[in-house]
Amino acid sequence: MRRKSPAVCVAVLAAAMLMLAGCGADRAEDLDNAGATSYTEPPLPAEATIAPSPTPTTTASCTNLTASLRPTPADASPQPPTPSLDAIRARGRLIVGLDTGSNLMSFRDPATGRLEGFDVDIAREIARDLLGDPEKIEYRILTSDDRIAALQESMVDVVVKTMTITCERREKVDFSTQYFSAEQRIQVLQGSSVRGIDDLAGKRVCAARGTTSATRIQQLQPEATVVTVPMWSDCLVVLQQGQVDAISTDDTILAGLASQDPYLMMVGGSLGVEPYGIGVNKDNPDLVRFVNGTLDRIRSDGTWNRIYDRWLSVLGPSPGPPPAVYRD
Repeated sequence: MRRKSPAVCVAVLAAAMLMLAGCGADRAEDLDNAGATSYTEPPLPAEATIAPSPTPTTTASCTNLTASLRPTPADASPQPPTPSLDAIRARGRLIVGLDTGSNLMSFRDPATGRLEGFDVDIAREIARDLLGDPEKIEYRILTSDDRIAALQESMVDVVVKTMTITCERREKVDFSTQYFSAEQRIQVLQGSSVRGIDDLAGKRVCAARGTTSATRIQQLQPEATVVTVPMWSDCLVVLQQGQVDAISTDDTILAGLASQDPYLMMVGGSLGVEPYGIGVNKDNPDLVRFVNGTLDRIRSDGTWNRIYDRWLSVLGPSPGPPPAVYRD
């Protein structure tokens, strides 16, 4: 093979350098056009959407946010009617709404196929007291955005799914007493420059649709772009693929995501408290009272602490169950 002359090699090299210089100029122009931050936004998955800016509304207010109905004493005479409890007992199973994408709280164990987690164990205690068997449960898989409608339309008896008690939600469904107190935090990949809420300005933040997490980020950092997805496991995927810069939600959920990816870390302080309650249809006060009776039992007999130690010790030593507050 004939070797190319030095002049030809120099000419080829010069042409390549001109091409690279041109690419650099184009890239610099793209950077300028994008505000010197990025030259293209990564595409979003099909089910992800950009949350619209919140419209000013009158925020619902309520007194004693976490107050619920007092359990009916076992020795009350006469015992009040219990139509929803009777219907569940006749059916022979408790229908529970939750999801399978929240590791540590409610997820499907890949080795056994069983649903497991803190919320699942809470639901099993309700079934134990009501039906005599913690396994007499039919699970309905819900996204966060489906929870209210599932209760209102009686698709489920209870929702046990990291559901924060809010005044707005209390206008639509009823809640048990608070059974857990979570804190909203921010989660990023190691090496991220994000260290707190201020650093999210101009960044993409993932949250599940229909959650208080998305709303709070928009309130605290209006310059962030909130990307919403159906389930929290979807947030993990879009963060790993570089389609968002951070995830923000409850520390319980973030700890579950971190258990699947060792390169995740929580940053910044608490963005707000998230009091979890068990959701119940407003037409079923007897079920609310029964659920509160189960929560009272597991607070006092050590069951709550055992469930916490099994699933959430990664968050630190057990803080103990939140005390019950009653409105009657």
